[in-house]
Amino acid sequence: MASPAAPAVHPTNPVPTPEEKFLFDTNGYLVIENFLKPDHVTRLLGALDRAVVRRRVRREADPAEARLTLVNGEKSTRILYILEDDPLFLELLDWPALMPYVREFVGPKAHYHASDAIVEQGAELMNRKGGWHIDGHDEGYRTLSSPVALLQLKVGYYLTDMTQPGNANLMVVPGSHRMPHPPSREELGRRESVPGAIQVCAPAGSLILFHNALWHTAAPYASPQHHRTMLYYAYEHHWMLAAEGHWGYSKDFYNHRLSAAQRAYFHGFVFDPPEHRHFF
Repeated sequence: MASPAAPAVHPTNPVPTPEEKFLFDTNGYLVIENFLKPDHVTRLLGALDRAVVRRRVRREADPAEARLTLVNGEKSTRILYILEDDPLFLELLDWPALMPYVREFVGPKAHYHASDAIVEQGAELMNRKGGWHIDGHDEGYRTLSSPVALLQLKVGYYLTDMTQPGNANLMVVPGSHRMPHPPSREELGRRESVPGAIQVCAPAGSLILFHNALWHTAAPYASPQHHRTMLYYAYEHHWMLAAEGHWGYSKDFYNHRLSAAQRAYFHGFVFDPPEHRHFF
């Protein structure tokens, strides 16, 4: 008797798609709109508002907190080490829709590198200058190779609308991750004059991924009424020792607040007792 026919298998679209991989490899960055649903963005904004209030209170009470909470005005704050501030921030560490991109661009054993949040009001930052840079230690890993290899994947979540330029949009030089030499100091000092620079415009809920060697900065504000709010995460290869942001959390966070899957994004020495892990 013939065996029943096997059910038909319908292949799903690969993530990232070939087009997305081409764009990332060519330009050094990739934008995906509508990555987070509107209600998710709203909840993240609420969590961030509460976290900023708590952080600023702690900073007032303890000057040592200034290295973790950067105050740039009454309404402009950048906070570092955000995973412990709210479960919603920790949830994004291994967000299922993001992980295929992290595995594709960094590798199957990618590790968490760092995370932070930016809340800005244009009126307080109209005179901000410069800021062009690439990411990574030792001046952006520039002493290791030329062009610089992909050692760190930066992930940004747009929590406010930046579909128009002039909102301190992320400004990048597409393809600059492949440049064998950096821009001159004169070019880096004049924000708008770096050849080929563009402002990345996208709506709230968008995701941007970019290469550590992509030259980037925050564009100028066009109006005091403009503002921006973003979350940034970064991932690196599992064999890298990681930045301080990788191990700067509490013992309770490492031992009790991470899921089994999330623990895999950290080196074993952060746990108590330490865990032995194979790098290869």
